[in-house]
Amino acid sequence: MSNKGKYALITGASEGIGYELAKLFAADEFNLVIVSRDQQQLSNVAAELRQHNIEVITITKDLFERQAAFDLYDEVKAKGITVDILVNNAGQGAYGLFKDNDIQRELGIIDLNIASLVIVTKLFLKDMVARNKGRILQLASIASQTPGPWQAVYHGTKAFVLSFSEAIREELKDTNITVTALQPGATDTDFFNKADMQDSRIVQDKSSLSDPADVAKDGYEALMAGKDKVVSGFKNKAMMAMSNVTPDTTLAHMMNEQQKPADK
Repeated sequence: MSNKGKYALITGASEGIGYELAKLFAADEFNLVIVSRDQQQLSNVAAELRQHNIEVITITKDLFERQAAFDLYDEVKAKGITVDILVNNAGQGAYGLFKDNDIQRELGIIDLNIASLVIVTKLFLKDMVARNKGRILQLASIASQTPGPWQAVYHGTKAFVLSFSEAIREELKDTNITVTALQPGATDTDFFNKADMQDSRIVQDKSSLSDPADVAKDGYEALMAGKDKVVSGFKNKAMMAMSNVTPDTTLAHMMNEQQKPADK
């Protein structure tokens, strides 16, 4: 079945997992709406993706601001675009002990990872419901199922994303709309720089980090198969299986040991 004429919208598409997902959609002939805060990066990515003879529309929005999420929807609608697939990929973390971290930074993380995701999902989902057709991919994380010392707010936001996604999937079970949660582990992207997390033990061993292209492929295939969720990578699947039978207090301690600064 041809995907020509269909549109996928991807937030956080200028780098990392979002960029790798955009390449997969482009290769399958989807037109793209790619969203990021960095117009120059978006322009560079768009030029690359257009080599697949697809339409690529760039929209610069800072989704740390809730209003930007509403504005994103309005801009897409003003262009007369029907979004067939929505990918909520944009997200960031803040590293450090909760008692020490800047509250405004953490509230920004909550607005980006939760509030803007909820706004964008609701607005585009209403249109999908009207057509009784669509797919949604939400970037959760294996962090969604484990308490996260040194990243308490980030782990909390991803727990929200997973729970929220599973709930609305159930609400939509009698429709032709699917909701899929992608759960990667630590991935070799710019996430750790943006979170000021370079001192963390988990980042020191680069060989332990997942390849964003592999994560994107797992997410893309699960989305297209209509699956409810997918944990990316064998190691992460094993970790999640273990977490299901391990007390949360033990999981929190294990995560503390993984995420605390390497010199502690």
